[in-house]
Amino acid sequence: MIGRLPRCLPAVCRFTACCFALSILSAARGTEPLSPERIDTIIEALSRLGPEKVEANPKLKEALANVLEATRGTPQFVELVREFKIKDQDAALVEVAVRNSNSGAGADAARLLLENKAYDLIKSALNGTNATKFAEALGNTADRQAVPLLEPIVGDSGRDAALRRQAVRSLALTQEGATALLKLATESRLPDDLKLTAATELHNVRWAELKAQAEQVLPPPQSRNAESLPPVSELVKRTGDANRGAAVFRRDTVGCVRCHQINGEGVDFGPNLSEIGTKLGKDAIYESILDPSAGISFGYEAWQIELQNGDEVFGLIASETADEVAVKIQTGVVNRYKKSDVVKREKQKLSIMPAGLQQTMSTQDLVDLVEYLSLLKKAVQ
Repeated sequence: MIGRLPRCLPAVCRFTACCFALSILSAARGTEPLSPERIDTIIEALSRLGPEKVEANPKLKEALANVLEATRGTPQFVELVREFKIKDQDAALVEVAVRNSNSGAGADAARLLLENKAYDLIKSALNGTNATKFAEALGNTADRQAVPLLEPIVGDSGRDAALRRQAVRSLALTQEGATALLKLATESRLPDDLKLTAATELHNVRWAELKAQAEQVLPPPQSRNAESLPPVSELVKRTGDANRGAAVFRRDTVGCVRCHQINGEGVDFGPNLSEIGTKLGKDAIYESILDPSAGISFGYEAWQIELQNGDEVFGLIASETADEVAVKIQTGVVNRYKKSDVVKREKQKLSIMPAGLQQTMSTQDLVDLVEYLSLLKKAVQ
């Protein structure tokens, strides 16, 4: 029985990996599909050898092809395409992007398509039956190359409404895309049915100048009773309606659910709020909403990273190794970048949570929201 590839000394590692990969290939030439364990073992052996060794050996190339076929459509497939710099799998990458549109695997697949300049295939995917999901994956790359591919969709009234709204959301994830949306609005070329979506997205961008301009051109919906808020010391004395507060939390124009999770619902970006009432009193919850940058939770510090190709990445550092940094962006997707591609990284002083959230709610909405959050407590054992 063939087991996992044993760890070995650098001096013999490549020879052992090569022999092991070839033995695995011989055992895998039958009609039986490769098991997950066998796939993992072949991948480990091929990875030990590296792209150049595999490319130079026809039998190893065959082993790689077999594993690609066995993993098609999975995140593992994307890893293989990226690691071995495979250029003839663009159609399969589209499949992964669609299947994993709201995850890092989908963003990785879409990013590889952009790197390969597979623009015709990308345009075809944006015209296909899964165009909305592909547009989501494309936005999650936070790559400015996606802007000219997504922008034409916004103004095309013949396209599906859900796709056009997703194009707006995806564009707002990059500075270039947000600028394009603002220009459409300024020039009165932004369709009326997308103005609310654009206003909501641009209200939450991190670029202060763009946000200020958007508030003039596309002001967010105002509450019926816009008024000056009383001090927190008075707000904490008020009792709200938790059921209404739950609805406020999920309201698109407020947007809490797009950055926070409660009991598995919502986007995993900001702190999980499932037990926020156990951790914070009402006064602290009010303060975190009204002045989010005053007390940023550890691990939720925002970072801006500049890449060699000119792109900027903004989000939370999800993990880091000696060679790679993983960044979680606002949609909850984790994108990974080689440190050799990073020109500059800088921790931001402002919270990832946008200021001015209270402007999207009435005073009573705010009271109801805090009432709801204050009741989210850890279950008693």
